[in-house]
Amino acid sequence: MLTPFFETEPSTSSSTSSTSTTTTSKSTSTSSTTSTTTTTSSSTSSSTTTSTTTSTSSTTSTTTSTSTTTSTTTACNYFLNQTTYPVGSTPYSVAVVDVNSDNKSDIIVANSDSNNVGVLLNAGNGAFNVQATYAVSTSPVSVSAVDVNSDNKPDIVVTNSGSGTVGVLLNAGSGTFNTQTIYTVGSNPRSIAVVDVNSDNKSDIVVANYDANTISVLLNAGSGTFNTQTIYTVGTNPRSVVAVDVNSDNKPDIVFANSGLNNVGVLLNVGNGTFNAQTTYTVGSNPRSLAVVDVNSDNKPDIVVANYDANTVSVLLNAGSGTFNTQTTYTVGTDPHSLAAVDVNNDNKPDIIVTNSGLNNVGVLLNAGNGTFNA
Repeated sequence: MLTPFFETEPSTSSSTSSTSTTTTSKSTSTSSTTSTTTTTSSSTSSSTTTSTTTSTSSTTSTTTSTSTTTSTTTACNYFLNQTTYPVGSTPYSVAVVDVNSDNKSDIIVANSDSNNVGVLLNAGNGAFNVQATYAVSTSPVSVSAVDVNSDNKPDIVVTNSGSGTVGVLLNAGSGTFNTQTIYTVGSNPRSIAVVDVNSDNKSDIVVANYDANTISVLLNAGSGTFNTQTIYTVGTNPRSVVAVDVNSDNKPDIVFANSGLNNVGVLLNVGNGTFNAQTTYTVGSNPRSLAVVDVNSDNKPDIVVANYDANTVSVLLNAGSGTFNTQTTYTVGTDPHSLAAVDVNNDNKPDIIVTNSGLNNVGVLLNAGNGTFNA
């Protein structure tokens, strides 16, 4: 990451303010007196302010007076340079959660080509210990950390895309995990959501199976075990699955991107952990990632989608009863791959942050209100 450059000394905090003022006056006479005063003050706290004032006056008696004042103010907010931690080969997905009950967030990463999951415990002061690895099955690509056995400790749930399975690693305490238990799902499971879908206060597993064109639902059988999958046929190449109540019945519904058909599918929860057939909504070409969040403050979650081949983001406002309006599209950078919807400017409206993978940058669309966004 580029480090900001300042004429004066840079701040060591999140914000820097620098002001430099120079004043020079000169007149001419028979006698000459020169006085130069330089004052520099610097204080450092959570923000740093540096000011420099230079004053020069020369008097020789009667004639000319010239005064020049120059003022420059520069401000910059930035992050410190990254600290890197070695993990496995091709880290594909990450979850951040306190796994050892010390009130510090730890890191869990799916190392796809190493066929393992890495856990980096928080050592304090923003530093992390060397990863501990846990073997899983072939090509883990999506990881979640949720308590699935009601012991108040987050467990690890991972999709093994190369073996068509989901692995569950129960938390053994002190930040360690048991060997995975494997559950069969569809071919090439790419995305996972872990949420209680049948109102029994136990977390269930929802999986998007990319090559099988299905969604799998595995109900929690208690004690961290799961029933055989129930399969729902959806569109081509489903990915990026989210489980959120979209029709205000207090039951989580399933929303996902059918990347091969350029649409979004919605499976409404009918109770007892079962779902209706999908309803689809057209979006852009090759939708890769989605978020479900209320963007227009009507207390109904809306759908936001990154369309990889179209170089657009789609916003589908919730029309009520679990239905959605036609998309509104916003042009972004090349190959938008992943997105998040969160308030970044403290106006209580979620904004859109998208990775433009073809341009090596991140785009931000600020929420303008009423479900619309600035370019």
